[in-house]
Amino acid sequence: MSLPLLITTGEPAGIGPELTLMLAAQGRLNNTVAVGDPTLLAQRAALLALTVEIVVAEPGSQQVSSPGRLVVWPVALRAPATPGVLDPANAGYVLDTLQTAVDACLAGHAAAMVTAPLHKGVIIEGGYPHFTGHTEWLRDACGVDEVVMLLATDAALHATSPQWQGESDLRVALVTTHLPLRDVADAITGERIARISRLLVADLQRQFGIAQPRVAVCGLNPHAGEDGHLGREELEIITPTLQALRAEGLNVEGPFPADTLFTPRHLAGVDAVLAMYHDQGLAVLKYAGFGQAANITLGLPLVRTSVDHGTALDLAGRGIANPSSLGVAVALAQRLATQRASSQAAP
Repeated sequence: MSLPLLITTGEPAGIGPELTLMLAAQGRLNNTVAVGDPTLLAQRAALLALTVEIVVAEPGSQQVSSPGRLVVWPVALRAPATPGVLDPANAGYVLDTLQTAVDACLAGHAAAMVTAPLHKGVIIEGGYPHFTGHTEWLRDACGVDEVVMLLATDAALHATSPQWQGESDLRVALVTTHLPLRDVADAITGERIARISRLLVADLQRQFGIAQPRVAVCGLNPHAGEDGHLGREELEIITPTLQALRAEGLNVEGPFPADTLFTPRHLAGVDAVLAMYHDQGLAVLKYAGFGQAANITLGLPLVRTSVDHGTALDLAGRGIANPSSLGVAVALAQRLATQRASSQAAP
């Protein structure tokens, strides 16, 4: 991959900057560029006694990091950052790093972007009241109508179409993402399920190279509604929508009770699970592979991956945070960018 991969360093008071530095010190950021404040990164490296040379480069340049050397496209902090101490003044800084990366990917100056964790609350407090997360912000920044949040464990990411071997091999996509639970049922519509399912299948083909993806779909209610006795969404919305999608040729099965779907027997040969809401799917995935999984945004005109965890303010500046998930996200972004380029080049 000739174009660089970009890493936005996330919330400056969190662990994102130091995870990036740790990977650079370990020689795991070849062909990458960090997007963030160079002074912040230099100060955090000194605090943690990490031997990393910080090299400032113009955005769009093709300089890339190498072992012990981190190339940075500079974005200036709005206020000094202290590990573990949030400052709403830096909300705009975090969004500026994202915009820099998006612009570079769309302009063809970068192959993909990886995002370190941000803090939704401090961005809202910093003057962006409608901010709900990376996924939705990227959707709007890229001008697309719909995106899909997909999380996958490291074991599932290494295989083109993994057969279920155990709890560690899992891909989970979401119909709804960052919604209060009381709003979820109203958001489950046939149109939304159909859009998400089509995007999921298309990007499993395009980005993961799976020719005929098999997707297992969760019900919304306990026992998938139990024939309408525990809710009617399955009978009136989910089942008819899946039937229509199967008529289109999509291999979408269900709806299945979520409490039994997430077992090896039911997931044998399944390429992805489509869950109705955030914790229905991600609680299981994070139990299976927390710290060894990555977040992928499907449906964008660019490749974006991220970590499976938050800002971990209590760990920031102490040198004890684990960079494994960021490492998985970087390696995945490189593979997806290569696969996507190959798919686009195919006749």
